[in-house]
Amino acid sequence: MSQVLNTPPPTASPVPPAGDAAALAAEYGLAVSGARPGLIQYVRQLWGRRHFILAFSQAKLTAQYSQAKLGQLWQVVTPLLNAAVYFLIFGLILKANHGMSHDVYIPFLVTGVFVFTFTQSSVMAGVRAISGNLGLVRALHFPRASLPVSFALQQLQQLLFSMLVLFVVAIAFGSYPGPSWLLIVPVLFLQFLFNTGLALIVARMGAKTPDLAQLMPFIMRTWMYASGVMFSISTMLASRPEWIARVLQVNPAAVYMDLMRFALIDGYGSSNLPPHVWAIAVFWAVVTAVGGFIYFWKAEERYGRG
Repeated sequence: MSQVLNTPPPTASPVPPAGDAAALAAEYGLAVSGARPGLIQYVRQLWGRRHFILAFSQAKLTAQYSQAKLGQLWQVVTPLLNAAVYFLIFGLILKANHGMSHDVYIPFLVTGVFVFTFTQSSVMAGVRAISGNLGLVRALHFPRASLPVSFALQQLQQLLFSMLVLFVVAIAFGSYPGPSWLLIVPVLFLQFLFNTGLALIVARMGAKTPDLAQLMPFIMRTWMYASGVMFSISTMLASRPEWIARVLQVNPAAVYMDLMRFALIDGYGSSNLPPHVWAIAVFWAVVTAVGGFIYFWKAEERYGRG
């Protein structure tokens, strides 16, 4: 018994200095778990997950209306119903068409609703991309940008279904396919880049402040009314100082809507577009996509923690 009592307590192993610990980690090929990779390496990781991004977006799109009897038809019915309500209020009651014939105003309105819904849905999905998928984020190791990019891709696929209806509406009101319809492809590509960058920005903000998801519908509604979804900005603000109309016309939502209207609608000419509209569209797409990606990447190691 005395031998047990007199046994000296075990001595703790000395903690190596930080420099020695780093050297040992480097020697044995160890790295900090969840550490943010370099930007180029992060892009490579994201490209390596491209099949996951596509499959995840398709699964989300399929599951979105799985409980509804009409199923995927709601992808088209929802924006059409919105357009019908806006036409009733703004087209028939408030006369927001300001001289536009129904053959121009109805496709003008439907195009605006469909195109703005693309951006709106991307933002609303992006703001919950991290906070709404914490189980996945904490369970698996993958570049977190995969989630907001996947949600933006999901909204693009949904818009492509809706575009078939938009084509039917345009043709029904006298705007037939022509060379200008080829512009639809670059417009959609630029808007997708813009939406993806915006989804990345709000995904980081929403991960830190989940309550942003409750505020975002009010922000998007204000943006919609300021972007000329239901009316022509230049016509509606003809009696106001010109700079007000110019500022509203160069906001990205208005730019992509006007370019799509110009491509689709025969009666919507270039006089309705702001100067240098294609340069503005490219600027918004590139700056938002690149800036949003870097902004999201800088917080990569903080997602899903705390």
